[in-house]
Amino acid sequence: MERFLSQLRWQDLIDIIIVSYIIYKIFILVKGTRAARMLIGVGVLLALSLLSRFLELYTLDWLIQSFWTQIVIVLIILFQPEIRKALAQMGETPLFHRFSSAEEMKTIEEIVKASQSLANKKIGALIVFERDVSLAEYIEIGVPLDAKVTKELLMSIFHPTSPIHDGAVIIKGNKVLAAGCFLPIKLGADLSKTYGTRHRAALGITEETDAVAVIISEETGAISLAVHGQLESNLDMEKLRQRLTNLFTTERDRK
Repeated sequence: MERFLSQLRWQDLIDIIIVSYIIYKIFILVKGTRAARMLIGVGVLLALSLLSRFLELYTLDWLIQSFWTQIVIVLIILFQPEIRKALAQMGETPLFHRFSSAEEMKTIEEIVKASQSLANKKIGALIVFERDVSLAEYIEIGVPLDAKVTKELLMSIFHPTSPIHDGAVIIKGNKVLAAGCFLPIKLGADLSKTYGTRHRAALGITEETDAVAVIISEETGAISLAVHGQLESNLDMEKLRQRLTNLFTTERDRK
């Protein structure tokens, strides 16, 4: 141990810290996503590779080694959404808060009131909040608005007679950036068949980015919240207000 410590350079410590941080961020990035299960599969293959060499199982070792030669391409294909999310987060470096706490709380209140009114009337809606990761590619294909968030505006956008009621509204700060936006749909056999297009779109956008989405079901009027690719269902007005406040004030203040 003393010999090891005597040979340890300060560069080695920095190297260990950087690699540890990268591994930690990777685990945080894939936590709770399909990539986590895929990562476990890669770990199993690595364990099989070591075992095959130890037991001298040459055919199995050859098969696994043949797979490892293509592992980089395979990982890029499998982890494409997570890689895109990570690169987007690296490219976004917000230096200032988007707006003051008073404006923030007022915007949240307008959204909560609109969500409750839409739910009572069983009008379907999908409201997406842009955070650190830009949603510009989805905003571009929508209808630009750049309007202040109000209950009345959201009610008019999602009214069944509106030509843009089927798409999502994207909000940043206290502004509605665009409406009628189409988002990536999450597919998978593990999803409940009760989830409609809005719920799947909310799961898709929150899995690929750090966005937050509020969904109002057209069939039941239930209010749901999607965060990090996970759905929180059957929220009442107070629970929705509390969750949005925690996401946009409490978590922000911790950074």
